[in-house]
Amino acid sequence: MSTTSTAIPETMRASVLTGVGEIVMEERPVPRPQRDEVLIKVAAVGVCGSDVHYYREGRIGDFVVDAPLVLGHEVSGRIVAVGDDVDASRTGERVAIEPQRPCRVCGQCKAGRYNLCPEMEFYATPPIDGAFCEYVTIQADFAHPVPDAVSDESAALLEPLSVGIWASRKARIVPGSRVLIAGAGPIGVITAQAARAFGAAEVIVSDPAADRRALAERFGATRTLDPTKEAVRDLAVDAFIDASGATPAVISGIEAVRGGGVVVLVGMGADQIPMPIPVIQARELIITGVFRYTDTWPLAAHLVASGQVDLDSVVTARFALEDTEKALNNDKVPGTLKTLVVL
Repeated sequence: MSTTSTAIPETMRASVLTGVGEIVMEERPVPRPQRDEVLIKVAAVGVCGSDVHYYREGRIGDFVVDAPLVLGHEVSGRIVAVGDDVDASRTGERVAIEPQRPCRVCGQCKAGRYNLCPEMEFYATPPIDGAFCEYVTIQADFAHPVPDAVSDESAALLEPLSVGIWASRKARIVPGSRVLIAGAGPIGVITAQAARAFGAAEVIVSDPAADRRALAERFGATRTLDPTKEAVRDLAVDAFIDASGATPAVISGIEAVRGGGVVVLVGMGADQIPMPIPVIQARELIITGVFRYTDTWPLAAHLVASGQVDLDSVVTARFALEDTEKALNNDKVPGTLKTLVVL
């Protein structure tokens, strides 16, 4: 294992979920990188809705927290050591982490759909620990270099931007597209920016909250609307991306798509919802989901470095590692968009 000249400690601080609504600080051994991995000193970690859900509910669908778990999967940092098979020149490199480890040999991986690998190990998804700690390891090719023009905070948020990029790809957004996005939370706002970067001529964001609509207008939306007061189904957009998970938003969004258009479901909502089947059939709509991402980090870094996407301004609150529990509860504060834990 090759390391920097700075000594790496034997132990590190970690913020650990020990039960529903219970976060404790622990001293844990610093992990050692395997032959194909790098050791990263964490710089910043974004708080995702999934982190909050695990913290408050102890589960998301079939993923149940039944043992202590470190949350956090939106990560940036600096490589401080490399495994035996990794070029030692990478030591000292600033990186953004793609927080997953596929098997690379199954049918899905070989088909280029490694996000659907049945053996996937993903940060902060039970039983795999995440990054609310001082050091993490990842396979070297999933530690993506970031240019100096990308801050540590933006580098951490390349993960949610990757969701927006993947949704925009699946929505088949091209220059001139008209796009409807439901939900002006962090993913909706970041996806709006991604859609504009893909060339969308019109990005309409719907959200019942006035403060969220104002944020969407600041970050990429060409128009916003209140779905409780304005009609959505008559918009005739080329693509609809749901980032809300709200059943009424999904149904009205599907009805807003023109013939031959695309519906992309990103938000997690009810396990079952009624679908407007006649509309889907008569318009030959394509309906698909988003489950993480594949090969998005290089483009995400380019969009931020080139100024086409602004992630720094999306951050509305920062907390120290020992205040991780406060960070997880910060979504209750009015005006909050994106919260970071900064080390």
